[in-house]
Amino acid sequence: MIIRQFFIPGISHSSYLIGGTGSCLIIDPSRDPDQYLNAARQEGMKITGILETHLHADFISGHLDIADKTGAPIYMPERAHALFPHIPVHHGSVITIEDMRIEVRETPGHTPEHISYVLIHQSRSDSPVAVFCGDTLFVGDVGRPDLFPGRSQELASELFTSLHKELMTLPDYCEVYPAHAAGSFCGRSLGTKRTSTIGYEKIANPALAIPDRESFVLSLTNDMPPAPDHFHRCTEINQRGPVLLAELPDLKGLSATEVRLMIESGAVEVVDIRRYDAFGGFHIPASLNIDSEVNFSTNAGWIVRPDINLILVGYNPEQVADAVVMMHRTGIDSISGYLSGGIQDWVQSGLKTDNVRIISVHELASLMDNEPELLILDVREPVEYAGYHIPGSINIPWPDLRTRHSEINDSGLVVVICGSGVRAGMACSILKRAGHHNIVNVAGGYTGWIAAGFNQRLT
Repeated sequence: MIIRQFFIPGISHSSYLIGGTGSCLIIDPSRDPDQYLNAARQEGMKITGILETHLHADFISGHLDIADKTGAPIYMPERAHALFPHIPVHHGSVITIEDMRIEVRETPGHTPEHISYVLIHQSRSDSPVAVFCGDTLFVGDVGRPDLFPGRSQELASELFTSLHKELMTLPDYCEVYPAHAAGSFCGRSLGTKRTSTIGYEKIANPALAIPDRESFVLSLTNDMPPAPDHFHRCTEINQRGPVLLAELPDLKGLSATEVRLMIESGAVEVVDIRRYDAFGGFHIPASLNIDSEVNFSTNAGWIVRPDINLILVGYNPEQVADAVVMMHRTGIDSISGYLSGGIQDWVQSGLKTDNVRIISVHELASLMDNEPELLILDVREPVEYAGYHIPGSINIPWPDLRTRHSEINDSGLVVVICGSGVRAGMACSILKRAGHHNIVNVAGGYTGWIAAGFNQRLT
């Protein structure tokens, strides 16, 4: 028996291959089918089943793509009411593969239909060796129950039962294979370690240490991190079945003139995937800036409308192709093409550009001493702002600026700051689109501010 983990940074998603001597199963696959096909080929195995623990909210699953390429059946929670061909499973269902037995346990809480798969290697023992628990139990945390409006307390209570009556009854040595690790928005404080054991989580997981149901529900329904926009659409897409990647059009390179005409027709939006400093130098007016090197899938899923055709602007075709893969992961499929010559083609064609002034932390310190009308806009999350911030600054998380930009008084200069400059770059592009132009981004953000020795100017 082998267990092979596949991990995607950014969305911090883990999926798995369980294999015997000639066949294997894939659990909670991402929308990157080739990695599983290649892994099975390398191991000399045939994919004979695709298992889903629940309807994922934070990414589009690859179950239909793998099934299309292999003919393998898809096993789904019965309560998911999936709208594509599948084998429904419920508490007590059993899936076998060679000398392995996989038992299904109902573990609702993160979602109403959630199940976990308990693996028994029958040729070695009749005791569970591993549990693939999706988003019910993480290393150091548990799944969030607040993604369904009006049901958070009900689901938190169900999660308490799922953890203590189902998963914690497994042997202490049973290995824990969750669907996410640190960096995911599916929990509050996931550990960086990607696997664990039931016994270790019993002694080291703070959520499991909460002694009673009432306190557990209270803890899991307050002060949860924000849910990105794509969380509200991915569940439905996964339920009805995403479009096959093979049916999406090939990525098309476009000239500056073609892009200009498409923009003028109102048919597209431009997403600039370069770093914030390159975007600041010059960019196509009204374009969104989302750095493809930093949690791109989640950030794009958060603010890019999936119902509008997109033009991408990047450094080169390879970067654009990688970005397209990451956008597909959060259900952004309407990509019309990319600026084939990059921004250089645009400027050499004599077309209009915009820019965002970028200043150093030393310039910011000088402005604070000499500009009485200065407004400092901190676009980090409230919990980060509460930890430390520049006195007098205001806090509006960068995605919220889409609806809260009118709260900003830009009669004077607006200085936008985050932890590094990346989120501030996205914030500046949102503000530019909303008509705010007297704005600057702080290069290095608070990381540079502290490194420069300005700690004493924080509160």
